[in-house]
Amino acid sequence: MSNGTPAWFELTTPDLHASLPFYERVAGWQIAMSPAAEHGGYRLASAPDGEAVAGIMTGQGQMPKGWSVYLAADDVDATVARAVELGGSILAGPMDIPHVGRFAAIADPQGVMVNLIADTRESAGSPFKQMEGGAGTGHGVWIELATPDPDAAFAFYGALFGWTKAGAMPMGEMGEYAFIGAGDAPPGAIMSSAATGAPARWNWYVEVPDIDAAIDTAKAEGGALLQGPDQIPGGAFSANIADAQGYQIGLVGHRAGGQ
Repeated sequence: MSNGTPAWFELTTPDLHASLPFYERVAGWQIAMSPAAEHGGYRLASAPDGEAVAGIMTGQGQMPKGWSVYLAADDVDATVARAVELGGSILAGPMDIPHVGRFAAIADPQGVMVNLIADTRESAGSPFKQMEGGAGTGHGVWIELATPDPDAAFAFYGALFGWTKAGAMPMGEMGEYAFIGAGDAPPGAIMSSAATGAPARWNWYVEVPDIDAAIDTAKAEGGALLQGPDQIPGGAFSANIADAQGYQIGLVGHRAGGQ
């Protein structure tokens, strides 16, 4: 997995048993207990193709809740050290996760948290897949950073992972939606949280087979539609929802009948 590639997605929730059926029905995941006893009841969510794409865990007290994004790091310790040199800070680690690899959590210079991981498992799979013809159904297909300073974010993540600004889509008074240049295809985009009013955070999008059906299911399961559905290049639609506990996640999918 290339340095800087989205590598894992993780939900921390105070109500594990309410979250599991919500995502099974909305994202079409199969969710099971991690087979590793050391993971302490950690749940693994698998896409319809059988590959694990996300983890779900219980979080209590002051532990940050909601979805977080993991980016692949060839050398977690060196990447953390470089992040600190660039004005970031260490939130957790670096540390080893039994049966997985090496992990750390950092905050970038704008205070936005992101996780780093060097996954050493031969069966790690591909939690992130570029959206193409339904091949990524149930997988992460896009990541998105809302930050107070997009230019500074590009400089920081560019120094860590070689990201560049690969074009942008103007959004009028909300600034621009700037694509992350990383390899053959952009994994996501960066936008201004100040201009858009979006929370400063990393967000991610899971591919669903029918965007309207997924939104309706989310509402029926106690969630809410936050934005969309909006048509995106290629004919699919994107939306942001809140789950039944109020945690945001993005959805990407086509409409029934190709509308």
